[in-house]
Amino acid sequence: MAASMNTQLPLDGELEKIEINLLLEGIYRRYGYDFRNYSYASIRRRIWHRLRLEGLENVSSLQAKVMHHSEVFHRLLGDLVIPVTEMFRDPDMFLAFRRDIIPLLRELPFIRIWHAGCSTGEEVYSMAILLNEEGLLHKSRIYATDISESALQRAKDGIIPIDRMKKYTKNYQLAGGQQSFSDYYISDHGTVMVKPFLRQPIVFARHNLVTDSSFNEFHVIMCRNVMIYFNSQLRDQAHKLFYESLAQEGFLTLGGKESISFTPMAGRYEACNDKYRIFRKIR
Repeated sequence: MAASMNTQLPLDGELEKIEINLLLEGIYRRYGYDFRNYSYASIRRRIWHRLRLEGLENVSSLQAKVMHHSEVFHRLLGDLVIPVTEMFRDPDMFLAFRRDIIPLLRELPFIRIWHAGCSTGEEVYSMAILLNEEGLLHKSRIYATDISESALQRAKDGIIPIDRMKKYTKNYQLAGGQQSFSDYYISDHGTVMVKPFLRQPIVFARHNLVTDSSFNEFHVIMCRNVMIYFNSQLRDQAHKLFYESLAQEGFLTLGGKESISFTPMAGRYEACNDKYRIFRKIR
């Protein structure tokens, strides 16, 4: 007599997780974007947001659309890489960077800075403004990378949402701004754009922290509020990449909810300012 087989279907939650894993695997194989080790709760929430907008009933239906219609994939991609950024976000961090790190960078003949996960560029331009006010922009190169082509294009364009100007001006002042914030942008017919001299030292390029390797040696790496969406395996992988990309005694700056602790690289940094998550590579 043949052995009996358990034909019971998985519970709804288990089935949904299988569907989501298959969707993420399909996205990786079809389009090259790897979200397989992102935080499950965050990915699930964003997938269901797209499901409702597309009028679909389950994840398998979305997978079919994504695999066969690139425009649906790009709409989903926009949900998965939602940019959350602003000029001089967390002003006290920029103030601490100006006070504690800039004097050390001043000693270098040339400065290379990597903004990993730059989104639409607001933080990158904030750094350019800070370097300009400290007289270091002329000997700096800023590399701004992101997984999203659409976010990078917006960053390259240097257009600032006019409805955020009041907030950004306040942030700039709180971050120790030394001039008038209006000195850094051009306003014309309701459009606000950063001045060309701020864009000149910036290289924008697509880079995937999950699948791509190191591409230079940097004195500063800024990766703030990106790894909160990663699971522990992916965080460790990113930290290894950052460590390999930092020059000796280089600086790594993370988001307020991120840390070096409990990663394989924990003993290789010292905290320059633990409150604002600024660390220095020591070995």
